[in-house]
Amino acid sequence: MHDACGVVGISFNETANGAAKSIYYSLYALQHRGQEAAGISVHDGKSIRTHRAMGLVSEVFDDAQISLLRGHVGIGHVRYATSGRSTIENSQPLLVKYKDGAIATAHNGNLVNSTQLREQLEEAGDIFYSTSDTEVIAHIFVKELLHYDLLEAARALMRKIVGSYSLVFLWGDTVLALRDPLGIKPLCIGEIDSGFMVASESVAIDTLNGRLIRDVKPGELIVIRNGEMKSYQLTRSPRPAHCIFEYIYFARPDSILDGRLIYDVRVNIGSNLAGEHPACADTVTPIPDSGITLAVGYHQRSGISYRECLMKNRYIGRTFIMPDQSMRETAVRLKMNTIRPNIEGHKLILVDDSIVRGTTSRRIVNMVRKAGAKEVHVRIGSPPILAPCYLGIDMASRDELIAAHKTVAGVEAVIEADSLGYVSHEGLVDAVGIPKENLCMGCLTGLYPVEIPGEKCLAEQTRLSEYILDITEESD
Repeated sequence: MHDACGVVGISFNETANGAAKSIYYSLYALQHRGQEAAGISVHDGKSIRTHRAMGLVSEVFDDAQISLLRGHVGIGHVRYATSGRSTIENSQPLLVKYKDGAIATAHNGNLVNSTQLREQLEEAGDIFYSTSDTEVIAHIFVKELLHYDLLEAARALMRKIVGSYSLVFLWGDTVLALRDPLGIKPLCIGEIDSGFMVASESVAIDTLNGRLIRDVKPGELIVIRNGEMKSYQLTRSPRPAHCIFEYIYFARPDSILDGRLIYDVRVNIGSNLAGEHPACADTVTPIPDSGITLAVGYHQRSGISYRECLMKNRYIGRTFIMPDQSMRETAVRLKMNTIRPNIEGHKLILVDDSIVRGTTSRRIVNMVRKAGAKEVHVRIGSPPILAPCYLGIDMASRDELIAAHKTVAGVEAVIEADSLGYVSHEGLVDAVGIPKENLCMGCLTGLYPVEIPGEKCLAEQTRLSEYILDITEESD
């Protein structure tokens, strides 16, 4: 399972410089959101300069590349593909030129109507160079900017695109940030020395020693120019639909989303999991890294000793491919190894964030059994994943989701655990501290907050276009 992307936008005042270096550090902080490609665009006072390539941030940029990206304003992106192939053409920021200039776009999320929109644009004569939905967004926005002022162009864009999007644009020497009307994907605002920034997570602001101001509101447009910021509320939705998996898995534990420290949320999830699914065991241990904070909460609530029994190799290559079964087993051990003295003769509680296909969970259970575990009880910090995600997470298809076709007892048998327990919907929502109706839980319920062909939509959710306001509210 992978998140879509991470985005950053920075604007210093005109006396400052070095936006590219600051964006580079910010992208480092967001590397967990995408390891496939990275890119930075800056405005040098005359035009937009962009460098993007496949690979990690450290592989894409060096001092020489950063030095060529001169300017006090820019945007950046780290990518994992949810729409479009894994190619350099689909890496971002994506630059689209038009008669009045050019605009660079970086996008976290996924449109559910991008195919129809692309067909309409192609029929009108537009030419596309990528297969990503980000280029569709850029083309539409450019067309609207040719006919309307900025605010009305942004409204027109939001009327047409459906899905999840946290967008940053570099429009001349101005950074624009736009969050979808439901606030599905995260985006926040920070104040830094000599300017302002927007980013997918607050850890990017922390990296620059900045101050988190707040989250970008659902349906809000942020405009930053010459180190000054203005905001405009363009839509008013009856309720948001924040992605539940940001709290379970994707966001870094030290990030703050919607006023909540992710670390505390996950400790609370682990605590509720212990209350709902106790087990007679000697040791609580996480499946690293995503299970660590959950296991801490389970340990604190249960009083059972916490001990690391699995060690993750964080330096394994991103394209590690094993051609046969015996070598695949070796690959699993290269990625994660057992600490035998902490396991042998113990009854273990293995804590993880989720079970998708079940194959990795089964291998890990078998690994700790071979290392001498007497019993293995698996506890999961999310309810069963029953449906695919169409809104920005690269998740397995419904056919591949083990919980979509098996009961909890059936999954327990497949992963060969002595017992299996998932946190309940109620326990999860309580831990997050946001009402259930304000969360996107489509992958856990099969009910989605936007209309998706062939899927069920939440009954109370009206078409988003009805919430595009006819007035502009300015704040900050």
